[in-house]
Amino acid sequence: MKWYILQRIAWSAVAALLILTVGFILLDVVPDQNLQEAQFQAAHVEAAEERRGLDEPLVDRYVSFLVNFFQGDWGWSYEYDQTVWTTIVETLPYSIMYGAPSIILSTFLGILIGLYSAIHQYTKTDYVATFAAFFGISIPNWWFAIILLVIFGTFLGWIDVGFNARLAENANGNLTWLASADDSHQAFVGQEFEGQRQVGILSPANLKQLILPIFVSMTGGIATMMRYARAEALEYVDAEFVKTARAKGVSSWRIVARHIFRPAAVPLATILVGRFLGIFLAGSYLIEVVFGIPGLGLASYEAIIEQDQDLVLVTLLIPTFLVLVSNLAQDVAYVILDPRISYGDRA
Repeated sequence: MKWYILQRIAWSAVAALLILTVGFILLDVVPDQNLQEAQFQAAHVEAAEERRGLDEPLVDRYVSFLVNFFQGDWGWSYEYDQTVWTTIVETLPYSIMYGAPSIILSTFLGILIGLYSAIHQYTKTDYVATFAAFFGISIPNWWFAIILLVIFGTFLGWIDVGFNARLAENANGNLTWLASADDSHQAFVGQEFEGQRQVGILSPANLKQLILPIFVSMTGGIATMMRYARAEALEYVDAEFVKTARAKGVSSWRIVARHIFRPAAVPLATILVGRFLGIFLAGSYLIEVVFGIPGLGLASYEAIIEQDQDLVLVTLLIPTFLVLVSNLAQDVAYVILDPRISYGDRA
């Protein structure tokens, strides 16, 4: 097992390096709009190229980028006018605010619905769950998000159309879990009220504006997990060992938990790490752009538009790193879930 893990870590490093290299070259090949605009002012061209380091050969710039990156210097974001590290630290919490609840709830609800649907196959409940799964997979997240914003934001007025990032911050502009604030707080500009209101990540106002992003992000996740949980569970519903357990009077809950879900958990781990994680990483761009959430997806999107090279490469590497690490954890979990699986040096 240890040699397998070392090999996977080495290949993960190679894969990350390849992705960084391809991203670096593509960003260099694509014409920089900012420099094209500067062509009308010849005096500013050399200054703009020097400021972005474009006056050096490609190989020298690439080597310099790698050396700085592995030394902890992730570069400068010209779009945010601060270091890339500071930009990541400021934007990542907003992605976690809706991403973490979405993943947890989607996993839990998707598996539960899938197991229930498999046990009650060909019933009305099964048909409803199957239809909901196909709906969740087929509908585009960005379109669904816009429709929900129009309905609940414009027509009903239950939520604000724009995302108020200040609601998660205290009076000093720092993220906080829960705090009190008066009408001088930046989140309440233009509002007058008496007394105190709650601000922070867990404040009612902030949780309210996170409901739609979480719900939209969950649709594809629940549908994906439900479909695969149902398909895997159906292989064991009528298995001989399940029939034997029923004949012995084992409770239905115990049969589902130990005799159906446990063997189905091994292939489900692949779905959770691969397709499931990919849905959220790719969907974060669209969800954050539509709702205006100042998270990592929106920062990456704006960096791509403005060709903010350092920020693009780092925001490209973060989801790559998550997938590579998760795939390694998935393979290790296989051995724990199914002792029959071996990676060569297992006794």
